[in-house]
Amino acid sequence: MGDREQANHEKRGEAQASEYESTKQPLLLGVIGDPIQHSKSPVMHTTALQACGLTGAYLPFHVKGNRLEEAIRGIRALGFRGINVTVPHKVEVMNYLDHIDEGARLIGAVNTIVNDGGVLTGYNTDGIGYIRSLKEEAAPELKGKRVLVLGCGGAARGIVYALLQEAPGRVTIANRTAAKAQELAAEWSQLGNLTGCSMEELAEVLPEVDLIINTTSVGMHPHVSDCPLDMRLIPEGIVVSDLIYNPLKTELLVQAEAKGCTIHSGLGMFIYQGAYAFEHWTGLTAPVDAMRAAVLESMNQ
Repeated sequence: MGDREQANHEKRGEAQASEYESTKQPLLLGVIGDPIQHSKSPVMHTTALQACGLTGAYLPFHVKGNRLEEAIRGIRALGFRGINVTVPHKVEVMNYLDHIDEGARLIGAVNTIVNDGGVLTGYNTDGIGYIRSLKEEAAPELKGKRVLVLGCGGAARGIVYALLQEAPGRVTIANRTAAKAQELAAEWSQLGNLTGCSMEELAEVLPEVDLIINTTSVGMHPHVSDCPLDMRLIPEGIVVSDLIYNPLKTELLVQAEAKGCTIHSGLGMFIYQGAYAFEHWTGLTAPVDAMRAAVLESMNQ
């Protein structure tokens, strides 16, 4: 995330939290999804609340698609400060909110909702959380880099939009259906140098890339031996990133590391998207280290 966007985020968080700082009411927070039992968000945000000395609770709610509108009305009625939204509701939920942040509108998905006195505003912290993690852990400078993004679903949209704010040299989006990748590239062509291709064309693209980002679910638990591309084609010594954080080191990352690549897992993205959401709700700086430790401990149990 650029400096200006970071500053705007901090100002929004401070303004949004003012009501709750003045009333000192317990913070009611949660996450909705279908399924939801696998989510590590409750342990992460419960730890964040405790670390900041805040009274409140963060709970998971299993919400089916046909009850989504009712669930959002419940946020208002029960006085929740905010919620996270996970699959499959990130797009549909936009229909039931009062305001959509500009970035979330362009991405076309919301993962964080803030309730200001019954007025619900949707944000997307996935992309900015990912870029912050990527720059801190693996690729400090993204300007001018040639990037390959695997997949063009909701996660890819958030990543590509945030990535384009960093002025990469070229972003190639690869998808099983080339037309979908080309459609996304055309939609955001004014934001940077974007192209779309099929997965079958990767042999031509890969020799020229500096960074590979996997946004697909290929390699996620329990299918941990799967890999989204032919590892023989990956250049040695580049940066390879995977949004998956379970397992922490996917087959893609294992193979890339063996080729001397710098690897980057999805854990950081998960932590930072949660950190930005926490800051929207509270106006406080998120206790990132404590949040990360809590998630890692939970995963090792």
